[in-house]
Amino acid sequence: MYATALLRDPATMYRQVDVAGRTATADGPALVQLLYEELVAALRAAAWGAEQSRHAIRSERVTRAIAILFALEAGLDHDRGGDVSATLARLYAGARRQVVEASIDSDPRPFREVADTLEDIGRAWRTARSS
Repeated sequence: MYATALLRDPATMYRQVDVAGRTATADGPALVQLLYEELVAALRAAAWGAEQSRHAIRSERVTRAIAILFALEAGLDHDRGGDVSATLARLYAGARRQVVEASIDSDPRPFREVADTLEDIGRAWRTARSS
């Protein structure tokens, strides 16, 4: 099964193995950081798919981005996170809405705009973790 998948799309297979390896030993904050990285990559790939009229790639990457946004929102601790959790929940919901709306059109800009915003947050998250 893996050999067949590898022959069809070696880049996707490599990414799956890479992500599985990085998540196996990651703690909660490291997983959040990984989700941000994967989310930004998915959005940038969706933008590329929109530019190149590669609808299957755009669709698959949009689906991945939306799933990651739901995972990030589900991981929020509203009891301990207070206003920060509420703000992030609104951000994730707004980002999902923008991504869904962008998926209907062929303009790559909305994907990039959401990716830029979330990349900034991911960078802040990474900086806070290293402090």
